Amino acid sequence: MIEQLKWRYSAKRMNGKSVPGDKIRFILDAIALAPSSMGLQPFQIMVIEDPKVRQEIYEKASRQPQILECSHLLVFCGWTSVQPQQIDEYITTISNTRNIPPIKLEDFKNSLLKFATSMTTDEIKEWTARQSYLALGTAIDAAALSHVDATPMEGFSASALDKLLGLPDRHMHSCVLLALGYRDVQKDEFAAAPKVRRQFEELFEMI
Repeated sequence: MIEQLKWRYSAKRMNGKSVPGDKIRFILDAIALAPSSMGLQPFQIMVIEDPKVRQEIYEKASRQPQILECSHLLVFCGWTSVQPQQIDEYITTISNTRNIPPIKLEDFKNSLLKFATSMTTDEIKEWTARQSYLALGTAIDAAALSHVDATPMEGFSASALDKLLGLPDRHMHSCVLLALGYRDVQKDEFAAAPKVRRQFEELFEMI
């Protein structure tokens, strides 16, 4: 894994080559296994292949070349609210998966409801964005293990992207983008550049 993390970088240009479906599925499966607060997974990932949709995102929200040049564009969308129905569905999933009677999960359910109702909309958005970033990190690592370039991107108009994808009506907001594809070594001046990181002793404090 360390060798693949040394290999990876955030490609500034991609060559348009398609990533095989089995590698995309591997990355998505890894996202599904990423940690999240209380296991709730309060986010949605849109996997965008359609060139027309990516062209719209490029023109209206981003204008970053990877949007057009990547194979797949992942949009990590956090929830803007946590509804009782969503908690009920999560509790049901736990019950079915672990063969636990729902009555034994009542305390956990009530703690989730209390937590969800204790936050403002802005606090929920911040919290769900953080959960999205946990999934993002897992996706980047999985892509590196698959020898697929993965470029995380902010620097886009969240309001424009939200409107384009109809996210407000679904009680979601865009958090971060991840372009999956293959680096263009001819166009990207950073493709062969050495990785720059702080020294181990500077970054870590042993207490």
